[in-house]
Amino acid sequence: MNIDHYTYRVTWSPDDSEHVGLCIEFPSLSWLAQTPQDALSGIRKIVAKVVSDMRSNGEQIPKPLSEKRYSGEFRVRIPPDVHRTLAIQAAEQGISLNRLASAKLSGN
Repeated sequence: MNIDHYTYRVTWSPDDSEHVGLCIEFPSLSWLAQTPQDALSGIRKIVAKVVSDMRSNGEQIPKPLSEKRYSGEFRVRIPPDVHRTLAIQAAEQGISLNRLASAKLSGN
């Protein structure tokens, strides 16, 4: 498993007054540091150690999000009145409900 393929993020923590490094695939891990670079370096080192330990113990290692395949489909439950409103909007625009929902989800 290549730890470079995991999804890392560095953000500011006002509670800690430090930068915090995070890895989406390992939500229980974090690393606090004075600089963003040190926060990223720290979380990468922790992830490498955890992956090594998991491998040694025969545990299943999380697959990086970047290596997962997505079908492009998912089901969303919405209230009937929202469904009706969206269907009307799609009809008024002369597009399918699916295309309208896709555009709204992508921010277009």
